[in-house]
Amino acid sequence: MSANPARTRLLDYLERREYLRTPAVRAGMEAIDRAAFIPQPQRYAAWDDTPLPIGRGQTISAPHMVAMMLEELQPQPGQRLLEVGSGCGYHAAVAAAMVAPGGEVHTVERIPQLAQRARANLAGVTNATVHHGDGSCGLPELAPFDRILVTCGAPRLPGPLREQLAVRGRMVVPVGGRTLQALLVIERDGDEWREERRPGVAFVPLIGKHGYED
Repeated sequence: MSANPARTRLLDYLERREYLRTPAVRAGMEAIDRAAFIPQPQRYAAWDDTPLPIGRGQTISAPHMVAMMLEELQPQPGQRLLEVGSGCGYHAAVAAAMVAPGGEVHTVERIPQLAQRARANLAGVTNATVHHGDGSCGLPELAPFDRILVTCGAPRLPGPLREQLAVRGRMVVPVGGRTLQALLVIERDGDEWREERRPGVAFVPLIGKHGYED
């Protein structure tokens, strides 16, 4: 159990609202101090259930969205996870806690200043690596990945990410318009693909070769 009362209250609230449904996701969120990833002027709201600006027109997702996406993704210890959209690094840190021991997280950020900040924020997380580049292309040189987490909205499922999903892998990706999307949960079982859609979500757009133009 977290020693931070504000964190505990937030996680209890997320459980009551059924965003948090499994001990594994709660443990991952308890392991990481969200405040450490947020710019100083916004830290007073670190344990409010709200997105917060992190600069360069980007945000850190609201805790309920982090919980919901990780519950859908179901990262497991020992897995290799690709994240598209590092932001400040918080989501990657929680995912890294969940795939430990033995797993690793590779997170891609297109904005160099944010990639640098995420790298600094994740300096103590030994199983997470930040890559600067076009996340819509994934990381083909490191594929396949057991889990793929996309934290920005795509106009359609990026083909390279589909190709980089491992057999028996799972991907969570917002797909739709530049401001409102549906959350797709995609599973691969050999040559069989399954897709489910969740209620509308709102993410910043995925900018890149297989996303939106800047």
